[in-house]
Amino acid sequence: MSLFSKLVVTGGAGFIGSHFIDLLVENNVADQIIVIDNLSSGSVSNIEHHLTKKQIELIIADLKQYDDSWITKFRDTEAVIHLAANPEVRVSSIEPKIHFDENIVATFNVLEAARKNDVEYHFFASSSTVYGDAKNIPTPETYPYEPISVYGASKAACEILYHSYFSLYGFSVSIARYANIIGPRSSHGVIVDFINKLKRNPIELEILGDGTQRKSYLYVQDTVEASFLLLNLAKNDKGYHVYNVGNEDWVTVKEIADIVVEEMNLRNTKYVFRLITSDGRGWPGDVKLMLLDISKLKSLGWRPKLSSAEAVRRTVRDLLGK
Repeated sequence: MSLFSKLVVTGGAGFIGSHFIDLLVENNVADQIIVIDNLSSGSVSNIEHHLTKKQIELIIADLKQYDDSWITKFRDTEAVIHLAANPEVRVSSIEPKIHFDENIVATFNVLEAARKNDVEYHFFASSSTVYGDAKNIPTPETYPYEPISVYGASKAACEILYHSYFSLYGFSVSIARYANIIGPRSSHGVIVDFINKLKRNPIELEILGDGTQRKSYLYVQDTVEASFLLLNLAKNDKGYHVYNVGNEDWVTVKEIADIVVEEMNLRNTKYVFRLITSDGRGWPGDVKLMLLDISKLKSLGWRPKLSSAEAVRRTVRDLLGK
């Protein structure tokens, strides 16, 4: 018997979303799954292997536009997995309105569609960037919002919206504050950037910042398994739940470069560090040190299968087709 009769997954054709769809289908979680995506960063190819199944329906629509092209699909829906967002943190320092529109406006519209259709259970993909330059590392969920990017601020704003809808309308909500999520089908981020640069010029690799930026990376399969656990939590323990979803260790940007160079079988590649800020960040608003306290999530029985370095290496091989 399925856990849900009908689910809506926003951003379901994207990187994390498509892997979430894989898990939902494999485990027969819902009788009907509605995928809503504007394909700005996602791709039909990510989920085309599911589109012949009767339980899957893809709606190509823009959540920033509150209209019946997608709102009607919330009718008789039990749960919403809201993953849709602009995933490129770097953009927020150049075009902050993109993250206001793609994250805050879209999330408000999703919440309104859910409210008007009495959708009870909710999973929201937030981010470790809500903590900013946290002084407590590993950083627990109790650490206050101190975002240093518009992206982080937009995710914090979305969390606050979710809390308001939980308080006012009785939504049951699970929020996952993701570390850096990597794996097959990823289309942005440092690993993709390094691979593309080295394909163009294997002799020299430009690295944004001083290379000492150190962060936690989580493989996408570990991510969706943790996220599914939190979706279940929203259903079985009605309330407002916030969990860090990350790894127990971290790696530097230079260490990531070393892994990429090694996996591409390159020799004598010269690293050129492009200093963007005085303290060696990759861009203005880039969090230089990030490691999440995941003890709360581990208490539910979840553990990451791959370390940060292992996740990086596996992702490089995935993207290279090795």
